[in-house]
Amino acid sequence: MDLKNKVAIISGGASGIGAATARRFVAGGAQVAVFDIDRQKAEALLEELGSSAIFCPVDVTDEASVQSGIDTISEEFGQIHICCNFAGVADAARTVGKQGPFPLDQFRKVIDINLIGTFNVMRLAAVKMAANQLISEESGRGVIINTASVAAFEGQMGQAAYSASKAGVAGLTLPVARDLASLRIRCNTIMPGLIKTPMFDSLSPEFIESLSDSVLNPKRLGRPEEVAHLAQFMVENDYLNGECIRLDGGIRMQPR
Repeated sequence: MDLKNKVAIISGGASGIGAATARRFVAGGAQVAVFDIDRQKAEALLEELGSSAIFCPVDVTDEASVQSGIDTISEEFGQIHICCNFAGVADAARTVGKQGPFPLDQFRKVIDINLIGTFNVMRLAAVKMAANQLISEESGRGVIINTASVAAFEGQMGQAAYSASKAGVAGLTLPVARDLASLRIRCNTIMPGLIKTPMFDSLSPEFIESLSDSVLNPKRLGRPEEVAHLAQFMVENDYLNGECIRLDGGIRMQPR
């Protein structure tokens, strides 16, 4: 499936990896719907992307909110061919720390956004994709691209909630690909390592250098544009299905 004249949902699309993917897809000829709760950042991005993009204020954990976004896409662009799930949060607490056990509400919030939110968007997008005419015998009707993390496999201390949520996304990949195969919809997941997103902006240059040195090769943080490049590859390669692909410079995370 090529990007030209295709319509893509990008959740968490107002900044970081999502914004980089929106830019790349629009440059490739796609139309993009940015699902996000940050209106200010989304509107700034839309000024850059022009008429090929729209903003839908969407809370991925809320069924009605996601459905409203999909309805807006239907009115503006007609079909949905691509669904990229980049919305997520990172939170850290030890299972038992100085303040007691990991707060259950905090754990639940991470699961709700990262795992349930991902599934909520993909399942409702897939309903819309299933109504598409076949793009071609090879390209099918649509493609879903989720984002997990290497923390799904190598979660560090304090990452119980984050790692569980991302392991859940990785675990969704093959069953969802199997569920949607008869509808000719593919599903794959990107497993990023240390990617330089706004989440890193508060860290000192010395700490960034230390993180970069832990990467096997090249010794630097990944760039959002590199994740966007892999997302495009997942769209374009019709034989890629049911896969979780690491994009991490060969890093293997240590306990802390």
